[in-house]
This record gives sequence, C-alpha cells and structure tokens, in this order.
Amino acid sequence: MKILLAVDGSECSDAAANAIIEQFAPERSEVQILHADEWPKGLPTSLAFAEGPAATEHILSLHEAKRREAADLVARAAQRLRAAGFSTTTAVREGDPQHAILECAAEWHPDLIVLGSHGRRGLDRLVLGSVSEAVSRRAACSVEVVRSPTVGV
Repeated sequence: MKILLAVDGSECSDAAANAIIEQFAPERSEVQILHADEWPKGLPTSLAFAEGPAATEHILSLHEAKRREAADLVARAAQRLRAAGFSTTTAVREGDPQHAILECAAEWHPDLIVLGSHGRRGLDRLVLGSVSEAVSRRAACSVEVVRSPTVGV
C-alpha cells in the first residue's frame, strides 16, 4: 500500500504518523512523507518591503533556514517510521499545503493520504481554511484525517 503522509510539525502530524504505525503492516506499506513550505509565510513584515543587497541576503538566508527546517522535519518523521519497519521517502514542496499535497498525490498515486487536523472551527476555519477538508474533497484516493487526542480539549 502506498501512503502519503503530510506533516507540518504539529501534534496533529505526530498523531497521523502514529495512526500509520498502528494501522498498517510495515512490510506491505510504502510511506512518502511530505511537507509543504508556505514560503514566504512567516517572513517578518520588516523584510517584506526591504530593499538592497543586505535585505536580499537576509531574505535568502531565512529561506534557506526554512528549507533546512523542512528537510529536518520530514527526516525525523521518516526516521520514526523506519524505526517501526516502514519503507519511506521524503519530499518538501513550496507552496500552499492543500495544493502541494494534491499535486504530490497526482504524481505519486498513493492508495491513501494521511494528515492531521488542527480542529479549527468557526472564524478560524473560515479565515485559515481547512487543508484536511480541501484534500478530502479533491483527492483521487482515500483520505484519513487524524486528530490529536488533545485537539478540542
């Protein structure tokens, strides 16, 4: 079985990885771990309008740091799944998470996408959106949305 695991470093992502470990046989499963880097989200406002070579250098160094963090994130998830006996690959894509997940799924053709849900409701959900909901509605394969035991508590 091919499983695409989308991670963002949250407790919900940890719960999604746990769900894979608990539900699937490692010897019959291949897991691709994906993180979507929403660059330039998180860029300090002061740098958004900065000019000149020093500003460019600072922005590029921040971008490189985010790339390293993303690579470390998927590597840690892969290590955890490998320790449980799973075959894994990793990927980091830039862009909106829902689009990155759906694009990766269209290319890799998993049997299942597993991702965590932050459990947003009301205005937060309206403003921030729901990646899990968008992926569930648009994916060509099954999608499992996993909540952390502490979400909504």
